[in-house]
Amino acid sequence: MKQYFSVSLLFLVSLGINLPREQDMSTLTKRPPAAFGLNLAGAEFGSEMPGRYEKTYSYPGIADLDYCKAKGMTLIRLPFRWERIQSEKNGDLDAMGLARVKKFVEGAKQRGIWVILDLHNYGRRFIDGTEQRIGSPQLSVADVGDVWRKLAGEFKEYDNIWGYGLMNEPHDMLTTTPWFTIAQSSIRQIRNVDTKTAILVGGDSWSSAERWPRVSDNLKNLVDPANNLLFEAHIYFDNDASGAYKHSYDDEKASPTTGIERVKPFVNWLQTNQLKGFIGEYGVPDNDPRWLVTLDNFLQYIQTNCLGGTYWAAGSRWGDYFLAVTPRKGVDRPQMQVLEKYKQANRTCQ
Repeated sequence: MKQYFSVSLLFLVSLGINLPREQDMSTLTKRPPAAFGLNLAGAEFGSEMPGRYEKTYSYPGIADLDYCKAKGMTLIRLPFRWERIQSEKNGDLDAMGLARVKKFVEGAKQRGIWVILDLHNYGRRFIDGTEQRIGSPQLSVADVGDVWRKLAGEFKEYDNIWGYGLMNEPHDMLTTTPWFTIAQSSIRQIRNVDTKTAILVGGDSWSSAERWPRVSDNLKNLVDPANNLLFEAHIYFDNDASGAYKHSYDDEKASPTTGIERVKPFVNWLQTNQLKGFIGEYGVPDNDPRWLVTLDNFLQYIQTNCLGGTYWAAGSRWGDYFLAVTPRKGVDRPQMQVLEKYKQANRTCQ
């Protein structure tokens, strides 16, 4: 499909981006309704904004995509920061940042991989070195709608975008500007330019699956003219559900069914309201095989209930991070033996 670029061909070539030839493009099947895959992290790294490319952050590369393809992972959630894709609020999209995202999306397309564009900002953005919540005098609801309208305009012609992830883990938003209001505004702005691509709406309170009916129930009232919303929950299996896994399996009070118990409230909410959902993050440490059992049982449960998800996380910048599934010295991490069992939704969900 012909793709729309806002930066010049010369600029793309200067970055080393090879525009894909038609014969190089893998043929994607119809968009899978409940795919499984990985988060490829790196572009959201660091607290320095916008940061120094290849120093404090970087985008995942071709080797990361090749590994995903080799493992049969057909969906990648790509986290990136607002500050790096739009240097000034309401300004043009950053040409360099945009080119990097497009290079990644094009590389994924060549390998038959779908991409979720994930604005990884927690309902906030740095303004003049200070983090501001959306709805504050320094950062309006219209500001985040603006970046999504521009992103949708750039990516609407790419046929391997699985969805737009409105905001990673919004939490503790201003009472005067609840997450519902922000999400609805961004949906409208996207639909002004793109009426086809799915939109993933994260839940409030860090997108908690367990707390979803209590903190995110009002999201069922969001209006999408295209009727193509998915609701994105996150879930970790340690005692405080933070994903830090500071203690042992026993001290975290984990069990083989912890994941099932925590995701059930979200699954029940979806079924009650006849809505579609997705699990954008979940992950376990590599230091106790019992975590793998908990992960396996969780994935089997969501697959049976017609949900897909993306594991947190993969990518070349993780080092010894014990949730990461990037191989070490060419050896797969233990979690991958479980993840390889879950690549698509149950056929009855198609």
